[in-house]
Amino acid sequence: MKKLLPILLAEFKAQFDALSNLIPRNYEFPELDQKIKVAIGMRRVGKTCFLFQTIKKLIQEKNIPWHHLLYLNFEDDRLLPCSQQKLRELLEGFYSLHPDNHDHTCYLVLDEIQNVENWALVIRRFFDTKKVQIYLTVSSSKLLSKEISTSLRGRSFSIEIWPYSFDEYLTANQIQPKSDLLGKKEQDFLLHHLQNYIEQGGFPETTAISISERRQLLQDYTELVIMRDIVERYNITNISLIKYLINTLMKNTGGSFSVNKFANDIKSQGFTGAKNTIYDYLEYIEDAYLAFLVPLYSESIRKVTTNSRKIYAVDTGLAKAFTFSLNNNFGHLFKNLIFLDLRRRGCKVHYYFTRERYEVHFLVEDKLGNRNLYQVVWDTSDPETLKRESRALDSAIQELKIPGNIITPESYIHTFFNSK
Repeated sequence: MKKLLPILLAEFKAQFDALSNLIPRNYEFPELDQKIKVAIGMRRVGKTCFLFQTIKKLIQEKNIPWHHLLYLNFEDDRLLPCSQQKLRELLEGFYSLHPDNHDHTCYLVLDEIQNVENWALVIRRFFDTKKVQIYLTVSSSKLLSKEISTSLRGRSFSIEIWPYSFDEYLTANQIQPKSDLLGKKEQDFLLHHLQNYIEQGGFPETTAISISERRQLLQDYTELVIMRDIVERYNITNISLIKYLINTLMKNTGGSFSVNKFANDIKSQGFTGAKNTIYDYLEYIEDAYLAFLVPLYSESIRKVTTNSRKIYAVDTGLAKAFTFSLNNNFGHLFKNLIFLDLRRRGCKVHYYFTRERYEVHFLVEDKLGNRNLYQVVWDTSDPETLKRESRALDSAIQELKIPGNIITPESYIHTFFNSK
């Protein structure tokens, strides 16, 4: 480790210097010196670039010298497998290389820390005993929660990193409206790019590549998550079943999922798997940030548990990579986009059935406890569709006594444009 560390430090500086044109992400760690800062999210969403963005700010705005910075990527094969002892040797080796660092605040930036066995014990000791700021990324919300409840105990602050938002997508593709006023030309311009964004998705590496390359790349991402973050982490042996489950979820994004129906389906397909196994697999999939299941909102626990849940993928492009049947179904994909925007804002998300069984797509609660209803309509050309969706929303507003809005591509564009 002592011989490897100077090589890693030199490689990082060269890599960082080459990344002069980082696409800025709409995230920022808060100025909380008494907290370990953690970025959580699926692989390949840009957590590493966000760390580099954070390091760039430290260097340019706070004038932190390079020898006070340590960056380690625990996806590097030279560090794997990485034990608690190896992590300790690397961190202590950093101080041995620059002994004066003991007297200064240093910045430890550790990428994909979940690959280190019992990492939290070492991190806690360094945080408690050194003048240090620590930044981590992890790809497992469940693993982080476990470490927070046991070893870190109130010492950490976490933020979720998602694929590009529409705003970030436009920035990454160097797209901007030609005017500061939203006329018909600018609206059509943004609607065109909104449709492209829905089809392409927001993974940074999918920018400006062909459809076939993007499809293959996104399928490769999913395979990596399945094998590294689900199969290996949870010692799963029934790999074919969990792949079939993920394929089912992705093909039905924006729709409903029932464990009972899926259990019957896998029997007819020749798979073996109890309902409890399916529930476990769904938890693993959500923990890896691959797909999410949104429950019904109800005061009755029985209704919540017996009703189907709604499926949303971590990225609309990822969902499209699994099926050709969604080519013209922008309604489900647009709902998926709105779900992701709500999660980016830190909202708790449910769906709702009125007493007449009209469905409202989203009932959300923000970080301040404010609740709102949203009905999502992609195609407003059919008056009957708009009338039906408005009826459902109006009924829910009357029943729950909370505000609600219909979101269309046009209203989405207007809200986006006016927020710029």
